[in-house]
Order: sequence, then C-alpha cells, then structure tokens
Amino acid sequence: MASRSMKMPDDFNIFYLLKDAFFLESPDEPMDETREETIPPYQGLTGLRNVGNTCYMNAVMQCLSSVSPLVEYFLSGKYITSLDKEKGEIATAFAYLMNDMWLGDFDCVSPEVFRLVIGEQYPAFLKKTQQDAQEFLIYVLNELHEALKKSTKRRSQGTTSTGWESRPSVTESSIITRLFEGHLSYYIMCLECQTTTYKNEIFTVLSLPIPYETECSLEECLECFFQQDMLTWNNQITCSCCGTKQDAAVKASIAKAPKIVIFHLKRFDCQGSYKKKLKTDIYYPLNNLDLSPYIYPLFRKNPKYSLFAVVNHFGDLDGGHYTAFCKHTVSQSWYNFDDSQISEIPECALQTPAAYLLFYSNQSFSVPVKN
Repeated sequence: MASRSMKMPDDFNIFYLLKDAFFLESPDEPMDETREETIPPYQGLTGLRNVGNTCYMNAVMQCLSSVSPLVEYFLSGKYITSLDKEKGEIATAFAYLMNDMWLGDFDCVSPEVFRLVIGEQYPAFLKKTQQDAQEFLIYVLNELHEALKKSTKRRSQGTTSTGWESRPSVTESSIITRLFEGHLSYYIMCLECQTTTYKNEIFTVLSLPIPYETECSLEECLECFFQQDMLTWNNQITCSCCGTKQDAAVKASIAKAPKIVIFHLKRFDCQGSYKKKLKTDIYYPLNNLDLSPYIYPLFRKNPKYSLFAVVNHFGDLDGGHYTAFCKHTVSQSWYNFDDSQISEIPECALQTPAAYLLFYSNQSFSVPVKN
C-alpha cells in the first residue's frame, strides 16, 4: 500500500479499509514479504495488483488515471466542496486510489479498497470473476457524477416539424459531465406522413458497431453508427400525427462533442445462446481524428482528437485478460499496463486487434498538480 502523502477527508472510514486491505492478498497471489517495493521512475507510473480477476478494473483505472484534469481535480481536493456525503464512498475511494497512483511511494498498489467500496453498490464486482471493462467504466463514471453533481434549472428547447417547444428542465453538472459528456440528436421521420421529430440523448461512451470481420477503420465504424437506419416491425415508432405505429427513418448526429470521447468497439456478439468475439483488426488514428462529419449543426471547426489510452481484451468471451496502453503526461511516452507490470512501448505497438475501448481528447494534457 502506498503511503498517505496528503491529508484527505475520511467521513467513510476509508483509511481503516485501507489498513485492512493491506493484508488482503489474493490466495492465488500470496504476498512476497522478501520483495522490495521500488519508487516509480515518474509520478503516475504505478502498477495495480490483480486481487482476483480484476484486470478489467485495473485497465480502466489506468486509463482514468491518464486523464490529467480528472486526476488533478481529486489530488487538489477540489472534489470535496462538491461531494455529496450520502453518496460519496466511491468518489472518496477513487480519490485515495488516485493519490496512491500519483503521489505514493511504491511502484505497485492494491485497488482492493476501491473494489470493496464499489462492490457494495454493484455486488458483481465483489466476485472474483471476469467482468466487462466497458460496463465497469460506465458504473464508475456514473457513480462519480452522482456523488459530485450540482443541479441548476433552465429552459430547454425541442423541435418538431410544427415548431419549437420550450419546457423547464434541470441540468446536472459535474467534473464527469464537463469532461466526458456528449449529446446525440436523433432525427426521426415518419415514413407515412413525413412528420419529423428530434430526440436527444446524453452519452459518455459511444458503442460502435464493427462493420467487417477481418479489418476496418475507426472511421468506418463511425460511419456505420451514424448512417440512416429504418425502424420497422417491432421497432416502429408511435407517430404523434398519425396516432398509430409507423415505419420511420432515423439518423443520429452529435449535437455536442465532449472534450474526451470514449469509443467502445462492440467486439462481443451475444444473441441468446450464440456467442462470438469479433477479432477484427481496426485501424484507429493516434492523432487528428476528425468528428466534424458527424456533428450537426457545425457552428465552428471542431478541434481534432488525439488518442491517449486504450483498453485491450485478449482471449474469448468466457475468459481472457485486460491490459491498458496509456500515454504518460510527464514523459509523453506510451506504456503498457498489465496489472502490476509496466513497460514502455513504441507507438507502432499501439495498433492491435485486441483494442476494446479507445480514449480520445481534443485538448493536450498537462501534468496534474496538487495545490
């Protein structure tokens, strides 16, 4: 366990969990008392112990640890003023783990406390079985948002073919929404009477279909997601004008692009008893990813996005192993995070058919500071 290098609030007895977790080693991985812990070469280069099939957790946490504005928000203590103490256990445990990974003294720490705390809300994560990294990521982002959100009232507008509608709404803002939240707008047209409506949807992760089995590009996945689709049979809409269910055409666009966009590549195809993992080799750019073709209305030229983290999944649906590639803000080098093991890798090693989650940012990251 890393040393407590900063004073943090402890309304949830996280410190006592930390003391206990120091001795909670996986029975398959007994603590080696003769092993000497070493100081990491850079802040933020800290491995995470696998405490029982927790590679999915470790990979996601390394990627979130690479989001400098998020890390700095917790290291600086800014999160404390927004913390809802009735929902703050997970956020507090997250803060402790970021503190260990960035300001601790050891090259490897245990995520056991965070696993225990989030497992109280989601018992599946307490089981020492493999879980889905994308689902875990969404749970973490949702819980951090719920613990740190501030609500404000405003009037929002929606539109139909007959005009604009204004209605009161409550907007919830947090460090999560400011960094990760984007808005999708769905254009829906009834094929019977041509009435058009718009439906808005908030996202933090975009799940992209994979159009080909052998190889394709990220741009082709995006084009497949944003192409016009037909809603027929069981997917028909109830048309407000016709008053009955009708076939419809629907097309999505990005109404608001987030600062950080996370793409989930839908490699797992599960339909009833049929299970399959797509091992398609997907080319994804490291820099200059342009989302403007999918943004409407395009008020200004949007900045390009650069890759800064990847979650990889090796193996099949019923097993396998997760790792992460992350760009380090201090050294600007790429590293492979494989639980407790960390190794520097060249950019040419980043393209792999194991890529499962892609993290892009439209701004460069500075080194997170505690102040």
